[in-house]
Amino acid sequence: MTHDDLAHRIHAAAHLTGEFTLRSGRTATEYFDKYRFEADPRLLDEIAGRLVPLVPPGTEVLAGLELGGIPVVTALGRHTGLPCAFVRKRAKPYGTRRLAEGAEVAGRRVLVVEDVVTSGGQVLLSTADLRGLGAEVTEALCVIDRQLGGAAALAAEGVTLRALLTATDLSATDLTATDLTATDLSATDLTATDLSATDLTAGG
Repeated sequence: MTHDDLAHRIHAAAHLTGEFTLRSGRTATEYFDKYRFEADPRLLDEIAGRLVPLVPPGTEVLAGLELGGIPVVTALGRHTGLPCAFVRKRAKPYGTRRLAEGAEVAGRRVLVVEDVVTSGGQVLLSTADLRGLGAEVTEALCVIDRQLGGAAALAAEGVTLRALLTATDLSATDLTATDLTATDLSATDLTATDLSATDLTAGG
């Protein structure tokens, strides 16, 4: 399967048509539901296999972010054999009260794993949390970079973003179905405002 084939499969799985109310309150007839590709075990396994070469040498722990990063990091851990940590947005007020469940992160080189990155906000927050726990975090990995400033925001905090696909890659798969150019498509709610079915902060 080529890079373009993978982009097409993700688009086919997650691109919905209908009537949708967006976070902004606007109504759209197209929607990108990222959980659709994460819920397809064969597609998720293919994605994880393609992410393996993007894992930096020396990585000791893969840290998936709640919620979308969890299925991705679990699949990636199976392919790499690396231990996984599951990073909450906030620690539970009971039980172990841990912010990062699973593998220990203190004193280890940790790769932050997210499904979709938009502004980079959640990745930055979780990176700060992980660093506060003693982890060494200098890179993050995502399935899709929306190309809306996330990479630059992360770079400013010493984190390099590695992405399997970009919004441009997904836009190209839609050109046969619409008359939009890649520039037009990036200006619509489909990629620029609502590429995932979640709140923008949820996808980072």
